[in-house]
Amino acid sequence: MMKKILVIHGPNLDLLGQREPSIYGRKTLKEINDELKRLARKRRVALKIVQSNHEGEIVDSIGKSRNKFDALLINPAAYTHTSVAIRDAIAASGILTVEVHLSNIYSREKFRQKSLISPVVKGTILGFGYKSYLLGLEALVDLLDAK
Repeated sequence: MMKKILVIHGPNLDLLGQREPSIYGRKTLKEINDELKRLARKRRVALKIVQSNHEGEIVDSIGKSRNKFDALLINPAAYTHTSVAIRDAIAASGILTVEVHLSNIYSREKFRQKSLISPVVKGTILGFGYKSYLLGLEALVDLLDAK
């Protein structure tokens, strides 16, 4: 049976390619999603990709993932630093999760240097631009294959 991975893009990631390209790169969200889909086909996994600017929608997506998906790849974006609700949803779901970020949050403003999400995920990949997503997906597939 094909493994299923949920990809969640957090707030403002729908603006990629036009929003602060010196920090977030020039690739659009569609281009990143296309790269993820190509890699997923190559690695023989199915993806469901969602983007939301709304914390509750992200929490709901995580909550519903438990029995539908084998893993979660998430870029919580600004909610990384503020959302106990997303952290708690990931912890409660028990789903294998990798957190990704386009930029290196530890080289940014002080308020961005704390992740509430990192303590409840398997690992975090950051600072490699859109490739953070690809590395995160590779890591999840490898972890699932090792099970």
